[in-house]
Amino acid sequence: MPPAALSLAVGKKIPWRKISVKPVDEQLALIKKGVQEIIREEELKERLTRSLKTGKPLRVKAGFDPTAPDLHLGHTVLIHKLKHFQDLGHQVIFLIGDFTGLIGDPSGKSETRPPLTEEEVKANAATYERQIFKVLDPGRTIIDFNSRWMKQMSAQDLIRLAARHTVARMLERDDFHKRYASQIPIAIHEFLYPLIQAYDSVALKADVELGGTDQKFNLLVGRDIQREYGQEPQIVITLPLLEGLDGVQKMSKSLGNYVGIDEPPPIMFGKLMSLPDSLMLRYYELLSDISPDDLAKLARDLESGAKHPRDAKEELAREITARYHGAAAAEQAAREFVKVFREGGLPEVIEEVVLAAATANVWLPKVMVEAGLAGSTSEGRRLISQGGVQVDGEKITDINAEIQAGRTFLLQVGKRRFKRVTLKTDN
Repeated sequence: MPPAALSLAVGKKIPWRKISVKPVDEQLALIKKGVQEIIREEELKERLTRSLKTGKPLRVKAGFDPTAPDLHLGHTVLIHKLKHFQDLGHQVIFLIGDFTGLIGDPSGKSETRPPLTEEEVKANAATYERQIFKVLDPGRTIIDFNSRWMKQMSAQDLIRLAARHTVARMLERDDFHKRYASQIPIAIHEFLYPLIQAYDSVALKADVELGGTDQKFNLLVGRDIQREYGQEPQIVITLPLLEGLDGVQKMSKSLGNYVGIDEPPPIMFGKLMSLPDSLMLRYYELLSDISPDDLAKLARDLESGAKHPRDAKEELAREITARYHGAAAAEQAAREFVKVFREGGLPEVIEEVVLAAATANVWLPKVMVEAGLAGSTSEGRRLISQGGVQVDGEKITDINAEIQAGRTFLLQVGKRRFKRVTLKTDN
């Protein structure tokens, strides 16, 4: 069952505003913004035309497995495309794959991915509602869980579903093909993942499904399975995978190149200001509300020098920070950025943490971990050796440095992360 903590419109009809009266070509222009591929565009035009004539909105689905509790800007590329459809008056369905999360999506994986426990899935799913409604309209969004129909499916039903696809077709998928050729094991349950994702489209009667480019195979299986069940096949829309702040790898929390949508405003703003200039237009296209015409003008102005990259980046950072934290917080973050990075000052507000000290002196990497400024002591040592750690304004380069218990001090990691730390003793 879906987590009890979520107040959801699970499988219910909810009121929708009147379908957009925009001409089909104008709707397509918005839908195509930032899109990698539409399969098939002529079918999408036909359905938009039909929707305009009948007043019946399209059902647009995007699925998210709750593999982690926090969403980052990479996830919001799909969520923003859902918002585009929502703004045009269509029904959007944010599908939480609590059942498929127990399998583990094999897309792009070189080995079998460990499945999550049911407790992990429920805990992660419970955080999604608050986060997605920073973008989507809660009054016009259906949140659903694929356990709602999959847990009712019998073994006989699952076998019948599996019989509608072939192993040969599965092995056409690039990651499966490479693993098979390299004699890397492929578990049977991994073949079930694309079929279950496809059946989600049958259960929801999806007209359109959105996904990253790495999901293309699964989305196309959805078209095939819908045909098998006598439904009109969904239109597939793929969107690019957003590069992280390093400008190379896909945005990922594990790689440390991410911007979390729940991060404090100064951190979010500062991270976006560190974005490589080469990625700025891509972030504008995939994450901002800029129109295609204004995006083209921005590109021309940057190329001609009429617009300084720093100014364009600051406008982007303000827009994104305001979306998730409000305009006032974005303005405060912008002022703080100028104060800290351009004037060499300190943030106006510095979080204070009190840590228990069990010994007379505490190893600095351990303090960094407990203060939330490093993910592990090994990361703490690396940051110190790279010269990225200061205590009360003094750079620390000794990875064996210790801090005396009973002391309160300013701990800085990198250019934008500060904590005022007190090491409290029991004495």
